Amino acid sequence: MRHRIAVVGGGPAGLTLARVLHRHDHPVTVLERDPAPDARPPGGTLDLHEKLGQLALDKAGLLAEYQALSRPEGQAMRILDTDGTVLRDWRPRPDDLANPEIDRGQLRDLLLGRVRTHGPGPLDVRWGWGVTRVVPGTRDGVLVEFADGRQETYDLVVGADGAWSRVRPAVSPVAPHYTGVTSIETSLDDVDTRHPDLARLIGDGSVAVYGANRSLVAQRNSGGHVKVYSKFRAPLDWHTDLDLADAEAVRSSLLTLFDGWSAPVLDLLRRGTAFVHRPMYVLPVSHTWTHVPGVTLLGDAAHLMPPLGVGANLAMLDGAELAESIATAPGTGDLDETVRAFEERMLARAGKWAEITTAGLERLVSPDPAEAIAVFDEVQPS
Repeated sequence: MRHRIAVVGGGPAGLTLARVLHRHDHPVTVLERDPAPDARPPGGTLDLHEKLGQLALDKAGLLAEYQALSRPEGQAMRILDTDGTVLRDWRPRPDDLANPEIDRGQLRDLLLGRVRTHGPGPLDVRWGWGVTRVVPGTRDGVLVEFADGRQETYDLVVGADGAWSRVRPAVSPVAPHYTGVTSIETSLDDVDTRHPDLARLIGDGSVAVYGANRSLVAQRNSGGHVKVYSKFRAPLDWHTDLDLADAEAVRSSLLTLFDGWSAPVLDLLRRGTAFVHRPMYVLPVSHTWTHVPGVTLLGDAAHLMPPLGVGANLAMLDGAELAESIATAPGTGDLDETVRAFEERMLARAGKWAEITTAGLERLVSPDPAEAIAVFDEVQPS
């Protein structure tokens, strides 16, 4: 049976689900509010884990193409003291493919089918279809309402629309809450040519500096692009007297916050371009819901957790597993039971990772910087 399936959200979770269904010749429609694939910057880089994100890409038939695009050298990690002293300098072996990096934009294009040279073509993505509400239990199925007044019905609506999901209220009243940690992102372009000293500081992967309740992390993307993240504990309204649209005012505020750190480290902020404010929100560690026929959630919509390298991986595996379950169910299989069983597996797995990442954030942005280094030593190969 070919069910009418819509996935709301064109991020890693939704596109992976759609790509795996597409591989199994099952129709699926992606509903994305952005008007075009390149309507806004795609974000930074992702490290895809062998048993999570890479497994999802394998189910989608895209693992070899991912490996051709990814950057194994991007796994390198250097940790500095606030005075610039090198505390750790880990570099992967040439054959280490545990967590290679890939730019989010490259991953999006890979899942969309924009860079494929063989196999199934592009997905059915409806750009500019912003969902405002999902109403289950109607006579014709699940009703989806759009910002422009249109309405459509489906047998299954999958919410893969992130932290502030418009689908989530159909199954759960829970909303994300602030962690107490804020991140401010800036960027460096053409770093090897324009900022060779910072290129050497960062190396092939990332450099991190940890202080009391604050940190600076710089991470290479492809093409000489670097993302710099300032993280610190603060009230949600910490910026009341600061114009976040004023880049120089934000830069000055950050330089004050990190005053006393070594000059090369602070140059990551001095030479950054625009600044983007990203307070960190999460869903409760134990977030679950009573199953609602015809509606489910994936990724951040289901289990938003601290951004410690796991969220996108889990989201992609969510999408791949749900798609595979639907596509391989017997011809008389019950769609609702398939989704219910998937939710049980997904939420059990997500709960474990939510506990790990929540504890990790407490230690990485901690009054004692030694806690952050201990986290690195625990997870990094010797």
